[in-house]
Amino acid sequence: MDRAQTDQTIRSLIEPFNKKGIEIADSTTFAGDLEFDSLTVMDFVAAIEDEFDVIISMNQQAEIETYGQLVDAVHKMQADA
Repeated sequence: MDRAQTDQTIRSLIEPFNKKGIEIADSTTFAGDLEFDSLTVMDFVAAIEDEFDVIISMNQQAEIETYGQLVDAVHKMQADA
């Protein structure tokens, strides 16, 4: 799966969590732009982990602040698997 496919899949997963209908770009932040609280983050991460069959550690979650960073991280995990 290339980065564009990873991006499209994550876009479909984020949709139910994007309550305000914010336009998603690589620079979109989860805390600031999307206003995700900790519970929303955990649910969203669980959806990604299930879809891609990966584990995103708490340390990785703390480092990922933008949508683009998330796509890059998941894409790298897929490539390394």
